[in-house]
Order: sequence, then C-alpha cells, then structure tokens
Amino acid sequence: MALIIKSNIRKVIRELDKAGEISSVSDEVGVELEKKVEDILREGIRRAKLNGRRTLQGRDI
Repeated sequence: MALIIKSNIRKVIRELDKAGEISSVSDEVGVELEKKVEDILREGIRRAKLNGRRTLQGRDI
C-alpha cells in the first residue's frame, strides 16, 4: 500500500523543523509511518463496525 509518499514526508519535516536541523529522512521513516497509519485505520474500522456503521468517520480514529 502506498499511503505515505517520501517527498511529502520531507516537505512536512521541513515545515515542522523550524530550526532546519534535520537534513535528510531515511527510507525506514516511510515504512514505519505506513505501519502506524495502517494500525490507526484498522482500529478505526473496528470501532465503526462496533458502532454498526459502514462509514469510517473521524471519531473512529
């Protein structure tokens, strides 16, 4: 699955790192972010199902 795009990670890092101390991002950052996003979505799906809904909503996250 390709939810996380490395160029977007770099862009957000530049925006968040006001001091500019982080100069590069390893490939493993994207892999780990992908895992975390998938876990969050799995939990959201579980909560939506428990509430008898077929629509994933922000409150499920």
